[in-house]
Amino acid sequence: MSNQELSAAFFLQMAVILGSCRLVGMAARRLGQPQVVGEMIAGVILGPSLLGWKFPQFMAEIFPKDSLKLLFVGAQLGVGLYMFLVGTEFDISTFTRRLRSAAAVSISGMLAPFLLGAGLALWLYHTPGLFSAKATQVEAILFLGAAMSITAFPMLARIIYERGLTGTPLGTLALAAGAIDDAAAWCVLAIVLASFGAGPAVAIKAIAGGALYGVLMLTIGRRLLAHLGAAVDRAGRLSPAMLGFVLLLFALAAFLTDTIGIHAVFGGFILGAAMPRGTLTRELQRQIEPFAVVFLLPMFFTFSGLNTRLDLVNNPQMLLIAGAVLVAAVAGKGAACWAAARLTGADQRTALAVGTLMNARGLMELIILNIGLQRGVIEPGLFSVMVLMAIVTTLMASPVFEWVYGRHARAAGTFGAGA
Repeated sequence: MSNQELSAAFFLQMAVILGSCRLVGMAARRLGQPQVVGEMIAGVILGPSLLGWKFPQFMAEIFPKDSLKLLFVGAQLGVGLYMFLVGTEFDISTFTRRLRSAAAVSISGMLAPFLLGAGLALWLYHTPGLFSAKATQVEAILFLGAAMSITAFPMLARIIYERGLTGTPLGTLALAAGAIDDAAAWCVLAIVLASFGAGPAVAIKAIAGGALYGVLMLTIGRRLLAHLGAAVDRAGRLSPAMLGFVLLLFALAAFLTDTIGIHAVFGGFILGAAMPRGTLTRELQRQIEPFAVVFLLPMFFTFSGLNTRLDLVNNPQMLLIAGAVLVAAVAGKGAACWAAARLTGADQRTALAVGTLMNARGLMELIILNIGLQRGVIEPGLFSVMVLMAIVTTLMASPVFEWVYGRHARAAGTFGAGA
């Protein structure tokens, strides 16, 4: 394609993507689901699972192969900026308030699904179309274990905020557990990516480099960034020049973590977590979030959908695998987190609510799956099964949460009551 054709294709794609995500997102909200759930489903609709199945020629014209590299770059920018914004909202104090319960819930919510994922990997490793021929059995175990263990931390935070549960025992426990859980799962994923087909030198570079980046950014980097925060506080606003400087830092952070062999989202999230709280982070969220969430992030959902082939889950074997993955995901995450919350003193409804929230996979699952597919750890068959699991567990979160907790809390007048 010529540059002009590529430009025209991109703008047409964005019109289709934005229109589809808005329409499906509005439908999802009418059904009591978050907007992000509708956008996940819209991405799958635009891919070969529906649009490509019913209208393959139309899909090929909207998403020509040569244009997908540009869509991929936009998708990475969108998810990177989104994780940077999630980092700016990350509150370290949630760890200290209910650390014992959060650690117990997090360890249970990590260990149980990881072990079930490892068992599934042992069963599925030799099944064609699931794991790459280049992936060792250990890498398959680690990757599927991490993918089964992840929690949709951004969605969990959004549900807690929208329901007025910030600062409540439930909200604090779920946020702290979700943060610890995802941090551990990302560490496992980093080990897989560092070791996959690269040898020990590259693995050491990625793991050591990532750890060094995190430590320096959260210590020296945080102190240096405090000066920027103070300047913004004094000015009372975030000027275009300061915004440009922060975006420059984001680009460098994403470049650095990508270069050392992990992934750009790590760089963005840690940079966001290191940002000083106050006017700076409020202004970053106000100025960046609308464009990142409304315009860029749907590109990521669509790129994921273009790689999702639900038509591959069309025979008894694949349906059995999809069912086993879903059952293991719900039992390993939801049930384990419920049991841990109960054992650490939570009442029945709070424990059920924690298990429900922790069971949602959402965007975080799609990030891990896309990384695994891009790096050649998994193949389209397993990618599609796992995307289906992510959608189902995320769809479950809001209605099940309402059933086990929301309606009772409203009836008792305790919805949103402080801790």
